Amino acid sequence: MESRQLRVGIIGADTSASWAQVSHIPAIQALAGVTLAAVATRREQSARQAAAAFGAGKWFADPYAMMRDDAVDVVTVAVRVPAHHDLVLAALDAGKIVYCEAPLGVSPAETRKLASAAGSRPSAIGLQGRLNPSVRRAAQVVAGGGIGRPLTARVVSTSSAFGPVTASPYEYFERAASGANLLTVTAGHTLDIVEAVLGEITEVDARAETLWPHPTLADTGDKATREVPDHVDVLARTATGAVLTAGILGGVAPGDATFRFELRGTDGWLTLTGGTLFGVQAGDLTLTSSAPFEAPDRPVAPVTGPAINVAEMYAGLATGSRAVPDFALARHNTELMSAVAAAAATGQRVHLPVLPG
Repeated sequence: MESRQLRVGIIGADTSASWAQVSHIPAIQALAGVTLAAVATRREQSARQAAAAFGAGKWFADPYAMMRDDAVDVVTVAVRVPAHHDLVLAALDAGKIVYCEAPLGVSPAETRKLASAAGSRPSAIGLQGRLNPSVRRAAQVVAGGGIGRPLTARVVSTSSAFGPVTASPYEYFERAASGANLLTVTAGHTLDIVEAVLGEITEVDARAETLWPHPTLADTGDKATREVPDHVDVLARTATGAVLTAGILGGVAPGDATFRFELRGTDGWLTLTGGTLFGVQAGDLTLTSSAPFEAPDRPVAPVTGPAINVAEMYAGLATGSRAVPDFALARHNTELMSAVAAAAATGQRVHLPVLPG
């Protein structure tokens, strides 16, 4: 596909340990076809600092003004989930391509509204793990019959978040109303990678627990109240007929964070392994298999860590690739996680519709 120069404006590109700083910024800087046209934060000082540090063409203390600027093609929304709704709608109204971090909305209803607002226009949701070269090659091995009919899969996916200790800036993850928690983030990314390889999940059972109901805020010593699970086990079936067990765990030490996906078929097996303290979506994975396979494609940009898969997203937007996960997938992922939550709450199996096409 032919590339075009893509001019990106990022909302939330703060120099103070922001997600954009470790993922979006290095990804854009490493891609020849993508330019950081602008940054926007809540304050003039931080916006100026971000523009200077990241080499942005413009800075804005008003994100809505950035959306209206003709120098911006793509508006990236990299802020807390409760702020997504208004920013995404405004960026769509401004006629921009919108790249929003996952989850898209704080609830299934809000996600459906935002996905409907985007319609058929180009959009991107931050489920970037499915674009990792090893995940794409694993999907090809399975689709090509390399391991025969998929039978069983086992997944362990861990996060250093959602444990016994947190910090005040991240306390909002503990509130159910924030829309950002172990289920919607860690489990959402994990099961999206499973679906990228094995097809859509068609039914789920689940059990969820809150193992640390009162995590300590490391910076203040105070106790927070956790309103959401920090551990979930999922038993599921996919459209390919494979039976899946997945353990999604919070509170793992950063150095021990891991991801392991073991798939067995009638004629062989494959594994995907890796993991980072940010979660499975934020790093490279290694593919091994009993079946012969071509080495995964080289990453589109010479970056490491969280920028690896985000760079694949921007490269896909620049070429108009249909492989870029969009708001329709965001809606599906949110409905899937809602089904997991319902199964965990009721102890009953939940059946899911399969996306058309």
